[in-house]
Amino acid sequence: MSSSSMFNFKVQRCQPELVQPAAPTPHEIKLLSDIDNQECLRFNIPFIFIYRHEPSSIIGKDLVKVLRHALSKTLVYYYPFAGRIREGAGGELMVDCTGEGVMFVEAEADVTLDQFGDSLHPPFPWFQQLLDDDVHGTQQIIDHPILLIQVTRLKCGGFILSLNMNHAICDGTGLKQFMNAWAEMARGAHQPSIQPIWHRELLMARIPPRVTCNHREFEQIILPPNTIKKEDTIGTIVHQSFLFTRAHVAALRCLVPLHLRQCTTFDLITACFWCCRTKALQLEPEDEVRMMCAVNARSRLSANHSSLVGYYGNCFAFPAAVTSVGKLICGNPCYAVELIKKAKGQVTEEYMHSLADLMVIKERHLDTTIRSCVVSDMIRAKYTNVNFGWGDAVYGGVVKGGAGPFPGATFIVSHKNAKEEEGLILLTYLPYEDMKRFAEELDKMFGNQNQPTTIGPSFVMSTL
Repeated sequence: MSSSSMFNFKVQRCQPELVQPAAPTPHEIKLLSDIDNQECLRFNIPFIFIYRHEPSSIIGKDLVKVLRHALSKTLVYYYPFAGRIREGAGGELMVDCTGEGVMFVEAEADVTLDQFGDSLHPPFPWFQQLLDDDVHGTQQIIDHPILLIQVTRLKCGGFILSLNMNHAICDGTGLKQFMNAWAEMARGAHQPSIQPIWHRELLMARIPPRVTCNHREFEQIILPPNTIKKEDTIGTIVHQSFLFTRAHVAALRCLVPLHLRQCTTFDLITACFWCCRTKALQLEPEDEVRMMCAVNARSRLSANHSSLVGYYGNCFAFPAAVTSVGKLICGNPCYAVELIKKAKGQVTEEYMHSLADLMVIKERHLDTTIRSCVVSDMIRAKYTNVNFGWGDAVYGGVVKGGAGPFPGATFIVSHKNAKEEEGLILLTYLPYEDMKRFAEELDKMFGNQNQPTTIGPSFVMSTL
C-alpha cells in the first residue's frame, strides 16, 4: 500500500439536510420501466468528483451555498429524484414524487489535495470519510432518499463531491446528464440545456410479453451437488487499478490480426482482462465462463425514439459472451475480442424489448453469477467535464470495482495523470491470491515488459 493512502485526516460533517426543489413540482406516481425494475439494479452505487482550487473561477462565492442552491433549482426539472422509491404489487418499483428532497451533507476536511499524493484515482481507501453511505438509512433504496450527496471542503480551497446514486432510477449516462444540468445551474443557467424526459413506457414489457432473443446473461446454471464454487472460496478481497497508456493499447492491437485492429479500445482491454482473469482463477478447461459488457442502447433504438434525448433512466443491456476456459486461454486475445464484439452486436431495439419482456416473465430474476463478470465502459462518460464553476474535475467517476449484485463488476474509465498524459484505468477486484496471479498474467501478455502499471493502493474491502 502506498504511503499516500496511509495518512490520516479528519472530516467534520454538518447535520444532514434535505434539499428540496426550489419551486413546486408535480405530486404523482411514476412507474419505472421493466429495464429499471431488474433485481440487479436495486442498489446504490457511489461516485466521486474531485476539484482543485481555481482562483480564477467563481470568486467570492461560497461553493457549498452555490452547489446547494443549484441542486435545488435542478430538482425542479429532475423532481423524481426528490421523491421516494416505493414497492408495489409483485415487487414492482415506482417513484412517489413527494418533493421531500435529496440528502445533502456539508463537510470540511483538514487536508489539502496535494496531501493525497498520487492517489487521486480509484480505488479510494479513504472514501468512507467523504461519504457516510448509510446516513439516515440511505443505503436502502425503498422509502429513502434517492440521492445522498456530501460536499467536503479542503484546506487548499479545493473540494470533493461524493454521492450515492440509486441505480434503479438512473444509469451512468443518466447520472452524467443530471450532473451536467446541476453544473449548468451552478454556473448561472436558468434551465438545463438538455430537458429531462421520463418516458419509461418505451422500455415497458409488451402485452403479451414475448421473449424473442437469446439472453444468455440470464441463464440459470445448475452445478453438480457438493460443487464448491470458486466465488465461495475463502480469501481477502482487494480492489486494484491498472493503468493502460496509449503504448499499452498499441501493444494490444499488435496481438490481434489485422481485421480486428479497428475494434474499440474497450473491446481490446476487456478481452485482455477476460483472458488474464480466467487464467488467474485457475478454473477447469471444460468450465464455461461468461463476459458481460454493459451496452448503452440509446443509439440502437429506432428513429421513432429520437425523443430519447434527455432520457435518464436505465437504457442498457449486458449481453453475455460465453465460451469454455480451454478455448479462451489457449492463445492471444483475438478470440475473446471476436466473442465480445459479437455479443455487443446483439443489442438492438428488439433485444431491449425482449429483455423487458423477460423481466416480466421471469419476475426480474438476477443475472448469472457463476464464473461470470461484468465490464462497464465509462470512457465516453467524461465525468471529469462536470464543471460547477471551479474548473473540470481532477477525477470524476466510480469509486471502486464491484457494484451491488453484479458478479466481478469491473469498470474502464478515462484518466489523466499529473503530467496531463491520457490513459485508461481498469478498475477491478479479486481475492488477494487471484489478484497476484492476474497481475502476473497481464505481465506475460505484454511479454514481461511495458505492462500496464498497478496504480494506487490495493486495499482490503472485505474478508470472506
